[in-house]
Amino acid sequence: MSVKKKNLIVFGTRPEAIKMAPLVKEFQKHPQKFNTKVCITAQHREMLDQVLSFFEIEADYDLDLMKPNQNLYSLTTDIITGLKPILEDFEPDFVYVHGDTTTTMSASLAAFYSGAKICHIEAGLRTFNMKSPFPEEMNRCVTGVVSNIHFSPTETSKKNLLTENKSPDSILVTGNTVIDALKFSVKKVSQRNYVDDEIAELQSTLDFEKKIILVTGHRRENHGAGFIAICKALKKIALNNPEVTIVYPVHLNPNVQKPVYELLQGLDNLKLIAPLSYPSFVWLMNASYLIITDSGGVQEEAPSLGKPVLVMRNTTERPEAVASGTVLLVGTDSEKIIKETEKLLSDKKHYGEMSERHNPYGDGFACSRIIEFIDTL
Repeated sequence: MSVKKKNLIVFGTRPEAIKMAPLVKEFQKHPQKFNTKVCITAQHREMLDQVLSFFEIEADYDLDLMKPNQNLYSLTTDIITGLKPILEDFEPDFVYVHGDTTTTMSASLAAFYSGAKICHIEAGLRTFNMKSPFPEEMNRCVTGVVSNIHFSPTETSKKNLLTENKSPDSILVTGNTVIDALKFSVKKVSQRNYVDDEIAELQSTLDFEKKIILVTGHRRENHGAGFIAICKALKKIALNNPEVTIVYPVHLNPNVQKPVYELLQGLDNLKLIAPLSYPSFVWLMNASYLIITDSGGVQEEAPSLGKPVLVMRNTTERPEAVASGTVLLVGTDSEKIIKETEKLLSDKKHYGEMSERHNPYGDGFACSRIIEFIDTL
């Protein structure tokens, strides 16, 4: 009888949880081959717990690190020291981290110190600018340095790793696990017997006869002048287009909340709402006409739903969507945000060209490819 491979899957934020959940579920289908445990840092607490509940995943280890006024210094050290006894107790063969968060970078360092093989999911994304996004670009670069296996979502991300002299044998192009998660989620929230209070609230308060523009924003590099410019653009779009409803789930960060509520409250067709749970957000994405965001994950998810995306960033580590025409970079330039939004609202041909383009981020079988690869080692 072969010895089971011991896997430790580590994540701490909602985006990580969404993208790692289908991998956890896929590994759990093969208990005869893998002993798989989940460790959460709870870098984001409430939002993380919502995702675990939706995907029906229980953590084996919970560092519960979220604190008021948390900073990058304390979070990094708390994750590394918190993981030490877990790594010593479980002694995993493989530690899986995702993307570019502080949890990812810190967990990869802790795993490196322990001697476990590090598997980086969503490896190879680059903007080549350490300050944009901050600190995510540094986090993924450091993780890439210490990782043994790189699961890249696209050929472009693989090329980035080859340029950094990673061995071709250590890289596998899988597609992005977020598409696996999205397919599962759309199917679940579309079931007639699925019950969700947030979705019911959206259905009762929004007029879906109107075109819905979904907005999200949270990037550190947009704090300050960037968010003021974004808010001015959204206000002008709302005033110019009373037949459209803008829905903005406002991030909890005070640097986001302050300008948004000061500049955007009181407009009839601009709805400022609390952050949504993942299933509610998937449902609303699917019901929207177009999406304006600075999120990385939404750039990958929305094209699978046929939704054009305007990205409020000047650079993106996801150039494939820009090249394919499913997303367009508009930065925080108010005039550009207004111009491109109104073009999508009024020009059906342009809208169709963006919404019908091929999604470059995968087919929903990324996790199967990862497990097949690990099984051969």
